[in-house]
Amino acid sequence: MTQPKPSHLSRIALSRLANQGIATPTFAQPGDVVTWLGALQAQDYGGALWSIGLRMARATERGIEQAIAERAIVRTWPMRGTLHFVAPQDVRWLLPLLTPRVIAQTAGRYRQLELDETIFARSKEVFAKALQGGKQLTRDEMLHLLEQANISTAGQRGYHMLARSAQDGLICFGSRRGKQQTFTLLDEWVPQTRPLARDEALAELTRRYFTSHGPATVQDLMRWSGLTTAEAKIGLEVARRELAQETIADRVYWMSSDTPELSSGVETAYLLPGFDEYLLGYGDRSAVLDPADAQRICPGGNGMFSPTIVIDGHVTGTWKRIVKKGAVAVELAPFRALTPAENSALSAAAERYGEFVGLPVVLTHASSTQ
Repeated sequence: MTQPKPSHLSRIALSRLANQGIATPTFAQPGDVVTWLGALQAQDYGGALWSIGLRMARATERGIEQAIAERAIVRTWPMRGTLHFVAPQDVRWLLPLLTPRVIAQTAGRYRQLELDETIFARSKEVFAKALQGGKQLTRDEMLHLLEQANISTAGQRGYHMLARSAQDGLICFGSRRGKQQTFTLLDEWVPQTRPLARDEALAELTRRYFTSHGPATVQDLMRWSGLTTAEAKIGLEVARRELAQETIADRVYWMSSDTPELSSGVETAYLLPGFDEYLLGYGDRSAVLDPADAQRICPGGNGMFSPTIVIDGHVTGTWKRIVKKGAVAVELAPFRALTPAENSALSAAAERYGEFVGLPVVLTHASSTQ
């Protein structure tokens, strides 16, 4: 298959910045961001808060945590066996649509850990009884309950019992207690919402994905959501009337019909968290990340993605933060020498991050060669 030309890649990258709400952050509430994206990866909790914040016109870390406490967004395991933030009105149709395949794909691991449906049922009974009445318990407290009930949590058994209970719609994450995450009953945390028929759910997920993540391919949708080819075809058949398509280098890309045209310029400089949808929301990331730099973002393909510097839509380096007394140090590690204008734009991006976490920023530069 023909690879898109560099000019086409830049256009795809800039359009994604716009459609994802990064280029012009106008969302007013955290729930607006999550609803727009359909689901936002939240494996790294602090990074996910920033993923939401950088898409908002004005946001603070504390404000987004308050939205979680007020149940405006929900953290759970809706797809790919990975934690995401989703909108409360979406959680009950996303779970039955996407988790059965994840559960089936995990069957081998269940057998290795000697977990079966009887044990999952017992663990859910324990959780339901302990959390009834609006209670919120930490991970350690939840695992202790299982041990008290003579259900071993050794190895990863505890993790899988928690995840499975969430995938089955029993529990979700609640508010943080200090620095610890808590779990609570989904039915007590989120009001009942209208269920969607399967084809309606497929169409809604497809529409949300291409509107917020486009330009993207059907293969990107399948990689992001875990849908099969047949399911993606059903979803696209219904949703396509609200989308636009374009063929670039023999590949068909789908996107919002309102996708704006953006000009290339160094004013588009951003500091993105490591697991942001801008990079992880696609099977093919070549439009925004040079394959030669992939190891710098995810060393050894270990699944741990570094925070990224994005200039003109392209991943141009990594960064990290170090919280110090009364300040946050932001260390930039670009893959190439930056121009004065690019450094200025990144300085502004760092200041924006400092405002988000409520601390003054000390900006430093690491070696450009990594």
